[in-house]
Amino acid sequence: MNSGKYVFSQITDFLPKRYFERLIMTICNDRTQGWNLTYWNQMLVLMFGQLDGCNSLRELTDITMAHARKSFHLGFGKTPINRSVLSKANQLRDYHIFEKFAYHMVELAQQNCINQEFELNGKYYAFDSTTIDLCLSLFEWARFRSTKSGIKVHTQLDIVTHIPVSFNITEAAVHDVNAMDWINYEPFACYIFDRGYWDLDRLYRIEILNSFFVIREKRRPKFEVVDGEDLLEGTDNILRDQTVRFTTSGNTENYPSDIRRIIYYEPELRRTFTYYTNNFFLKAKDIAFLYKNRWTVETFFKWMKGHLRIKSFWGNTENAVRIQVYVAIITYCTVAIMERKLELNRSIYEVMRILGSSLLAKDNIKELFQLEEPEQTQDQGQLQLVFDIF
Repeated sequence: MNSGKYVFSQITDFLPKRYFERLIMTICNDRTQGWNLTYWNQMLVLMFGQLDGCNSLRELTDITMAHARKSFHLGFGKTPINRSVLSKANQLRDYHIFEKFAYHMVELAQQNCINQEFELNGKYYAFDSTTIDLCLSLFEWARFRSTKSGIKVHTQLDIVTHIPVSFNITEAAVHDVNAMDWINYEPFACYIFDRGYWDLDRLYRIEILNSFFVIREKRRPKFEVVDGEDLLEGTDNILRDQTVRFTTSGNTENYPSDIRRIIYYEPELRRTFTYYTNNFFLKAKDIAFLYKNRWTVETFFKWMKGHLRIKSFWGNTENAVRIQVYVAIITYCTVAIMERKLELNRSIYEVMRILGSSLLAKDNIKELFQLEEPEQTQDQGQLQLVFDIF
């Protein structure tokens, strides 16, 4: 089916090229006069660098120049990619094109991955942010402290599909709780936060919008128990499941309703965790299970920094940084869509690891993930028969 086609080209076949072209015509009317590099070529080159694990723009362009004869078949255009041209494109071209296309890929990835099995029915999102440190002398526009620069990527991740559904890039100085105002809360969906997002006023807004939240306790607040009691130790490792009401004046004004308080003992870590939630319908063990799954967003950040080349940037301007982040999201979603459509039955991270070392191969992608048992020779069969007898 894909005989003679590079693995990278097979991957990019899953991209909706027509939608991308319409997007360009809508936003900038495809102003590519004087450029040998189109928007589409630019995105594919950056995706290649993400999957191949290039640490710098020079490394990326050195690889593409070394394989210049394959450039057209890889989707990079007929002209070999020049480092100065690619650098200029990353600095000057409108990042909004890549941002909008990234959100479209997120939507497609969710549609394809929505049938994944999960223990609980419903919509569950983990929300967190990661700080990416930058060199102050090169990224002056992102000054974070007196000695360093940095940006934050605020991400809302669907813990069922492991797809990031929203992401905002800000300066690192922006506090995490401010990002809660940018979430488009869905009725009856559940949002899981770390204790760094402890803000009772914002949490009560989630209650008003008929959405749910789960958050870990921060600096034990004063409260009175309305209902509930200590549970027998060993009952799903739940020590307490209480309905409480805050008693201090500030907390009472910010969160005037009852709230559920759950204390969970984690036997592997030998420590307890205290969670607060406005969900009175799920079992206490399910609340603890949801908070455990908040680590999917941490895993996403770890992989994004380590394997999608977000930690070392290929440009110093804000525009170049944003383009690289959005192309990383596009790459992640493309692989997720491909994994589901080809029924590879592997994690997204495992698929990326294998594809990254096979981009210029001409094998069918499915064949890369098919484990074939070595054929047994006649002598080996006779030897095995002897072992079976004894």
